Parts: sequence; C-alpha cells; structure tokens
Amino acid sequence: MARDRKPSRRRARVIALSVAALTVGGSALAELPASAAGTPKGHDVSSHQKNVDWQHAKAKGARFVYVKATESTGYRNPYFGRQYDGAREAGIIRGAYHFALPDKSSGSAQAAFFVRNGGAWSGDGWTLPPALDIEYNPYDRKRRCYGLTRARMAAWIRSFSDEVNRLTGRRPVIYTTAHWWNMCTGSSRAFGSDHALWIARHNAADAGSLPAGWSFWTMWQYDNSGSLPGDQNLFNGSAEQLRRFARGS
Repeated sequence: MARDRKPSRRRARVIALSVAALTVGGSALAELPASAAGTPKGHDVSSHQKNVDWQHAKAKGARFVYVKATESTGYRNPYFGRQYDGAREAGIIRGAYHFALPDKSSGSAQAAFFVRNGGAWSGDGWTLPPALDIEYNPYDRKRRCYGLTRARMAAWIRSFSDEVNRLTGRRPVIYTTAHWWNMCTGSSRAFGSDHALWIARHNAADAGSLPAGWSFWTMWQYDNSGSLPGDQNLFNGSAEQLRRFARGS
C-alpha cells in the first residue's frame, strides 16, 4: 500500500512464473495497464500523501480511492478525515483500509478498531467495502508471516472478516499478493467465494497465478508511482459496475 509510518512495502516476489496473464473482463493483461484503457482508474493513499489535491486527482482520471484508516489497534491515520471526505467532495468513490498486524492482537479486535475509526460502510454508491491489507511483515523481515502458522493466519483473517461483516454488513476486500497468501495461509481457498480480491502486482514479469481460491481480481494495484497520488490501481469492470460494487451489488 501507500507508505505510512511503516517502511516501504517490498514488491511481490514470485517463486515460479506462470504463462497465464492477469485479465480485465477476459482480455489479457500481460503488459502494464496501457492495455486496460477504459477501465476505471484509482489509487490508494495514507498519511504519507498528507493533504491530497482531490480535484487534480479527479482531473487526472481518478474514479476511486482507498484511504488508510488504521493499523493494528493503536494507530489512526491523522489525515484520514480530510482525505476520505475530500475524495467524496471531489466526486471520487472512496473506501477505507486497515493494515493488519496479526501478531499484535486478534482479528476481531483489529476489525472493531478499524470500523470505529473510519472503516464503516454505507450503500450510498460512494463508499467502497472496507478493505484488509494483509501482506509481508514490514517490521520484521524474518517473520514475514508474523510468526503465525498457516492455520492460525487463515483463522485470523476469518475472524477479522466476520467482525467487519457483523458491524457493517459487508465482507472486506482482501488486499494481498499471490506469493504472500500462498506462503502464509497455506494456499487457503476459503476466502475466494465471498471476498473481493485486490491483487498487488507491480511489473509485467510478475504476471502469473492469482492467490489460491480466486479465479479473478476485482482491483489491481499495478504500480506505486504514477499520475495519481499514492499507489496506482485499476478496477476490473466498467464505471457502472464500480458504482454497483460500492452500493453492495
């Protein structure tokens, strides 16, 4: 995700490359997203971006954005309110995301903290589902899976998801990489049927399989720099499908 108080996230590493390419609506995306013309562009931001010029972002093509709200149960993005509200005022569909630290507290505790501090959802057509950023441990490279077994990690994610769903009525979008997911959850297939996937993949050489359990992605973070503030993203569908996704359809 966009950098915050944590160190810059390492790009996804692929153990074995696949010939298969990511797709948008069934069309190959073996290249960087110039081949995805017409799909809604978006981005994600955190306190690293501070005061965003949202009108300028919209003029550059931004149609949606995710804003970092929280991390673990002790950190709140001090710019969250002005970033989140500013995006809406500029006519950009926005949502909130939580950076998970599964070694610090339970999934349900972090979900409750997230929802209390910006991670709620409304079916107003302007609010994306809450999102869970679950990826490499930025604080300890030797404990990339936070010291949890694969079974415990999958249970942690399910606990987070269940609490978000109980509090908001929506399952969270899951942001991850194929390598981290398959390594740290044991290729769990338990989430693909009821959670939208936000895949992080930053270069054409990374084209390959999706995390276990998913047959397609909903959002693709393809670069951490570009014309929009923060990380660059695409939505896998039309502008109307993006609006329906925000409404809960």
